[in-house]
Amino acid sequence: MSTTFSWNIANLERHTADGVVFTVHYTGTYSAGAYGSLNLEAPEPGSMTPFDNLTEEIVVGWVKGKLGEEKVAEIETALQAQLDEKHAPSKAAGVPWAKLQ
Repeated sequence: MSTTFSWNIANLERHTADGVVFTVHYTGTYSAGAYGSLNLEAPEPGSMTPFDNLTEEIVVGWVKGKLGEEKVAEIETALQAQLDEKHAPSKAAGVPWAKLQ
């Protein structure tokens, strides 16, 4: 089963004086979920994207870049495992005599 993972940005924390984003809250959901927060370093002088010009795509790039390919793959593997378990559960509960008729 092939899954496409969508990363979303739930919230950004910034300094109001200069608009520098210092924490990103990200999510990834599709009947399975992940939530995390990531602290960021201040950008180099002259390289800052103004807060009002940020897009979700830009910030997802920051998150994935800071986490690194291995951690992103680890998160997506864990999400895939959740989806696989929902699709074909490995455990169940109940008693055989209480089946609905």
